[in-house]
Amino acid sequence: MSPSTDPAGRLCPLVGHFGLRSYGLRILLVPLTPEVMRGIVCIVLVLSSAPFVAGVAQQGPSLSRMQAIAAALSRNPRLAAARADSVTAVARITTAGALPNPTIAATYTKSTPQYHVIAEMPLDQLWLRGTRVAAAEAGRLSARYRLRYEIASVSLDVDTTYTRSLAAVAHSRLSTRNAQDADSLRRIAIARRDAGDASDLDVELATLTAGQQANAAAADSVTARATLLELQALIGVGNDGGGVTLTDSLDVSADIAAAAPPSAEAPLLVASGVALVQAATLNARVQHRNVFGSPGVVVGFETGDPTGAEPGLLPTVGIALPLPIFNHNRGPIAEAEAEQAHAVAALNVVRIESQLQLSRTRSALVATAGRLTRDRQLLQSATRVETMSLAAYREGASPLTGVLEAQRTARDVQAQYVDDAANALIAAATLRLLTLTPASATP
Repeated sequence: MSPSTDPAGRLCPLVGHFGLRSYGLRILLVPLTPEVMRGIVCIVLVLSSAPFVAGVAQQGPSLSRMQAIAAALSRNPRLAAARADSVTAVARITTAGALPNPTIAATYTKSTPQYHVIAEMPLDQLWLRGTRVAAAEAGRLSARYRLRYEIASVSLDVDTTYTRSLAAVAHSRLSTRNAQDADSLRRIAIARRDAGDASDLDVELATLTAGQQANAAAADSVTARATLLELQALIGVGNDGGGVTLTDSLDVSADIAAAAPPSAEAPLLVASGVALVQAATLNARVQHRNVFGSPGVVVGFETGDPTGAEPGLLPTVGIALPLPIFNHNRGPIAEAEAEQAHAVAALNVVRIESQLQLSRTRSALVATAGRLTRDRQLLQSATRVETMSLAAYREGASPLTGVLEAQRTARDVQAQYVDDAANALIAAATLRLLTLTPASATP
């Protein structure tokens, strides 16, 4: 088996020289020349980076972006807390509309009549009941908007992590290809040196570059693996099956900058704050009107005259009025006013932060979309320059430094394109969340 057909020899030509085969490792006893030492270093780099590259390239269950979001929505604890708040808000509506229960008292006296049975029915303050129910309805609306926002926020977290995982995997594949290209250039430099067309300095420089690219490939593989594990943790998928395979891509549409156009309607988080302010205002109004408490109707009967002067049941009827002597409802009023002030302050903060985030994200998306357009043009130019410089060096018409500079430029352009594509997708998803309105949000 020749080094050109050996799978290991494609990564390092000196592997074949040292006898590395699929059935074992056989090292020839050769002098430790500088070329042999470089070969040993190359073997170590290849063997150390291979597990990381294999871990990223290993095929696992397919996972699309929508599948990841659906899995996270079914397991995320943040949504469980938001759903509990929504259920609590619905229960407050039932409490606000509930009627007070009557009370009954049975007493005995020595004076006639001796037995007394009295029932008291509190009269619900009809002028407050509607306000209480309206406040509870506003609270339920705020909780529902908050739940929808939390659902969209969790979806954004998973969407962002999915995009970053795609970018990390793309960087890992790019680094692996760069390492192979650098090693190919190193082989060309050795061949030209042996033919007398290049110096030992070219070989040393090419070997140094190949080692650096091998290290970069190993580091990017570790980063890609860690990002995939973070995504699996968000969606609740274990690592027993060796990870997942992302099926979506980093393709960005040309009109991505036009995503989520401005809307006159308030964003979802602001609408939730407005409903919360309304609920707090109505609660404060209820407490201000509840200083005297609720009156009640008293009915009953008396019986048990041992003298027989008053046979039968003697009916009684009356009215009960609370007297605000010791308690003027000051505590509940102060608490309701404080909650109202807090809700107003929180709404102002949400409005300011929402506007700032919206403006910042929209500007970032427009800038990133512009960079992507330039990146696409630069990619073609960089690829042509790299190919031309390599062909010129192979024919002896260009120095090695020109090839290395062309490869470095191509790597930077390719990496920049991957980063800009990921940032554009993340910015577009963030913009959709920030512009989500009650009318556009699904329950």
